[in-house]
Amino acid sequence: MSRPLDGSSATEPTTGRRPTQAERNERTRSALLESAARGLSRYGYGNLVLEQVASEAGYTRGALYHQFRDKEGLALAVLDWVDETWRQEVGTLVNQQPDPLAGLLTLARGHAVYCRRDVARVAIALRLEFSGQDHPVGRRLEQVAESLVKRCTRLIRAGRRTETIPPGPPAREVALAYIGAIEGVVIELAGHAPHDEVLAERAAAGVLGLSREAVVVR
Repeated sequence: MSRPLDGSSATEPTTGRRPTQAERNERTRSALLESAARGLSRYGYGNLVLEQVASEAGYTRGALYHQFRDKEGLALAVLDWVDETWRQEVGTLVNQQPDPLAGLLTLARGHAVYCRRDVARVAIALRLEFSGQDHPVGRRLEQVAESLVKRCTRLIRAGRRTETIPPGPPAREVALAYIGAIEGVVIELAGHAPHDEVLAERAAAGVLGLSREAVVVR
């Protein structure tokens, strides 16, 4: 059976049901987003070649432009996609924890695991590229980053109220340092699992002002 020009299979492999147009569009969009995320992580925005993004996803450049207006639109969609996958894979785990401190330590470990994938490094790569620039991609990055800072700030304040996190500098400043410490570990220990996960938790605990005894070794 020949493969359709849009890169999708003619029928679903398990049911034999022909996918709907909406399903084919979603499949195409997801493949292009993942390919673009890998490209942005490796090469940055300025060096991203849309034809290469489409080719590595198994589609034509025309299929890419059918989904996204231009490189800027694609990059913005990638940021939203990465943010959503992070919320699903890491944020959900944090929400399941019994207390704020457990949530913050889980976030540190979960973020390290998530960042083992190329696609997860998009924000780090683009933040360096767009630092100090007034650009739609840079503004969207700031929004995503601010959302995480606020989340961590809330958890730190809640942990201080329950006295599981000791008092110290303002919660927002601690949240910024906490995120910076985790990302520093992730960058320096790329390719060094499982040590990246363990040391991300330790770095987070240090910024939060915890004693070594307060961190449960897992």
